[in-house]
Amino acid sequence: MIRASELTVTWQRSTRSQNGADNCVEIAHLTPIWRRSSRSQNGANNCVEVACLSSATAARDSKDPDGPALVFGAAAFGGFLDALKAGRLRG
Repeated sequence: MIRASELTVTWQRSTRSQNGADNCVEIAHLTPIWRRSSRSQNGANNCVEVACLSSATAARDSKDPDGPALVFGAAAFGGFLDALKAGRLRG
């Protein structure tokens, strides 16, 4: 389960809601909060950032925050971390 502290939430009222009506529907737009590794060098811009999603983990290049992100299911991301820690992904 994702923690609320890992998301930015923006609420939007339905366009079909009447002005001033209390019986409207609001939609939450959830934006993940991206974080860098604690091992990243201070001020370095050559990092991978990750964001926790409800059932997956997303990763992106810190040099291109508006660019694409890779999304991994929990098992795939866990396997990636295990391989990284075991040194199986070195050049």
